[in-house]
Amino acid sequence: MKAKVTFNLDRCKGCGLCVSVCPKHILWLDETVTNVKGYHPSGISDQDKCIACGNCAKICPDSVITVEKLDEEKK
Repeated sequence: MKAKVTFNLDRCKGCGLCVSVCPKHILWLDETVTNVKGYHPSGISDQDKCIACGNCAKICPDSVITVEKLDEEKK
């Protein structure tokens, strides 16, 4: 199962909850970027390792994360 994780970076407040619940440890706070709110938003380091569990989207208090399950052809 392939997955695509996207973040609404301008709404992310960099709380790190998504980072703490990712079983694959592929989410991180991007300290090289500051969003419009002045926070370091979350990012994904290796999209191919995502298993589409949805933990990050469920725990996000601001609903800034979207997890999509993709068919193998849509990589």
